Amino acid sequence: MTNPEKSAIDGESSGQNRAPDPRRRSLWEFANPSRFMTVSGRLLPFATALTFCALTVGLGWGFILTPDDYQHGATVKILFVHVPAALMAVNAWMMMLATSIIWLIRRHHVSVLAAKAAAPVGLTLTLIAITTGAIWGKPAWGTWWAWDPRLTSFLILTLFYVGYIGLWSVVEEPERAADLSSILCLVGSVFALLSRYAVVFWSQGLHQGSSLSLDSQTHIDNAFYFPLVTCIAGFVLLFVTLVLVRTRHEIRMRQLRILRSRRLHP
Repeated sequence: MTNPEKSAIDGESSGQNRAPDPRRRSLWEFANPSRFMTVSGRLLPFATALTFCALTVGLGWGFILTPDDYQHGATVKILFVHVPAALMAVNAWMMMLATSIIWLIRRHHVSVLAAKAAAPVGLTLTLIAITTGAIWGKPAWGTWWAWDPRLTSFLILTLFYVGYIGLWSVVEEPERAADLSSILCLVGSVFALLSRYAVVFWSQGLHQGSSLSLDSQTHIDNAFYFPLVTCIAGFVLLFVTLVLVRTRHEIRMRQLRILRSRRLHP
């Protein structure tokens, strides 16, 4: 009879030189930097083209072809930038949360580098959301800013983005920086969720409810709905494209640091 332990060991060692079975592939393959660079390099041209098409159609449709609102006039069209930016600012942090958890559990460098790559993109989207919200809020509310539950939690989320990026800049040891930033990401996820659902947990405040709702009383008119969905798709694709580009850059920088370290300490 065959020894099970010996069979397992033999199978593991012999499998190192065997071509991977396509039927047994999983998402964990992309934790391999070389595999990630190969696949992302193939995807980037398509992602870039789709991003350009979606944003061009969505923003052109929204700002040029949609009518003015009967209450707020042309200022309502800022929602075609504000809503997608705010939505992706929160989802960017949730993506960072998922990849940070993967790092803490499985120690895959690609995952934590993807979180690091996504942070500046998420911060930029957060600032765009706050700025466009203030521009929209002035004619709608009569003020640039209010300590509304959603706005306040969004401001705190912005500070968490700054803190996350700052940790990577201040902590010199990459492994320690990855651990600390991942823990910070876990804490900041609370405010990311509050930014999304603050109007559910507390009183409405000045900020309106969700622009995309199944409730017929709060659901926006179809003249605005379809271009808004197109803009959201464009911002999702833009986020994916930028994160792929930045993650590839982070992987190259990590490989460069390893090569320099080997030259200094052969």
